[in-house]
Amino acid sequence: MKMLQWGQRHFSTCCFLNSNDNSHDPYSKFSQVLALGVARQTFGNGTDDLSGLKNFCQEQSDWLFGFLSYDLKNQLENLDSNNYDGVEMPLMHFFSPVILIFPHSDHVQICCLPGFGKFSDPAFVYHEVDRFAWNPPPAFETVEMQQRVPRERYLHQVGNIRQNIQLGYIYEMNYCVEFFAENAHIDPLSVYERLNSLSPTPFSCYYQLEDKFLMCASPERFLRKQGEKLISQPIKGTARRGKTPDADALLKMQLFEDPKERSENVMIVDLVRNDLSHTAQKGSVAVEELFGIYSFSQVHQMISTVVSKLRPDVHFVDAIRHAFPMGSMTGAPKVQAMKLIEQYEDTRRGLYSGAVGYITPEGDFDFNVVIRSVLYNQAKNYLSYMAGSAITIGSIPEREYEECLLKAKAMQAAVSGIPLNA
Repeated sequence: MKMLQWGQRHFSTCCFLNSNDNSHDPYSKFSQVLALGVARQTFGNGTDDLSGLKNFCQEQSDWLFGFLSYDLKNQLENLDSNNYDGVEMPLMHFFSPVILIFPHSDHVQICCLPGFGKFSDPAFVYHEVDRFAWNPPPAFETVEMQQRVPRERYLHQVGNIRQNIQLGYIYEMNYCVEFFAENAHIDPLSVYERLNSLSPTPFSCYYQLEDKFLMCASPERFLRKQGEKLISQPIKGTARRGKTPDADALLKMQLFEDPKERSENVMIVDLVRNDLSHTAQKGSVAVEELFGIYSFSQVHQMISTVVSKLRPDVHFVDAIRHAFPMGSMTGAPKVQAMKLIEQYEDTRRGLYSGAVGYITPEGDFDFNVVIRSVLYNQAKNYLSYMAGSAITIGSIPEREYEECLLKAKAMQAAVSGIPLNA
């Protein structure tokens, strides 16, 4: 937090990626990294932003950090987004940082670009951060969150979605609702610190782009490239944590054996297999793990791992193009599900359901899924977070509603300062 406070004093753009020392992830490259300042950046070209990103990567091999908003789908398919957007994040942003800081358990690695005066000297940066007087976070102001979709409307919309499933238009759809506050005055860094302490997840991140902020406690990886290998780890299946070890173990077993949750998960696994097949070497798409149960501070999750080998003639950005947006946040079939998402949801998703991550100079990358996240437009004082669940033919509307509230619990506590169990 001291490092982040120092960085924000000098730079208006930063990205902090935090695995929270997740020792169970064999694909993680580092525990934490902080990218500060903009040496160069891109917002895409306005018509095909992923092609703009490809050109940006080819111009010069640098570390890049950035995000892809869910609504890039409109450039990838014949889709649109006309719902209300209070946060107003750009569709895409990637930047080459001036300073990279990799904290380790017994040392810190600092990389600085030349040509930025005193910030080009790693020793200067180290001593500046070391001497910086960390300030305790300000006291929380009360934030009154509103629910854009009342309970009765939520239940009605789930019924409508199930009708579409019965008619054969889709098999599954991820339906999300927004919680928001207008005239909200928060300290984004304090909210991130609190959210991360409540939910220390392996794909946590903090992102500032001028006056817009993301505070993210995501447990989900979207896509990782490691050499020629691609790894996707969709989450479908959620259960609450138990109050005792025995109760917790029982809930994990019930999640693993739940036919609805397994059905949700396998449908998205098949979708991801299809997405990866577009860029894969023949015969290389495989399921490394099916129905893995992983525990986080607030919930248990069912996670599967799908892998492939990227064809040598395919640019790595095109691997992202064919997999985006992630099937765990759309449904199946993907395009038809996204059409219905626009019809039944009341809020434009923006960066929610998108991805944040990095690209290395060698062309490897790792991106999360932006869920369990708070978004803030400081200029408008507009605060937002969303939560959702997968609707299938077996969905019970009231249970889906309770799952949304469960997923929103830590975010509500983070923005309000009220303890989780209060």
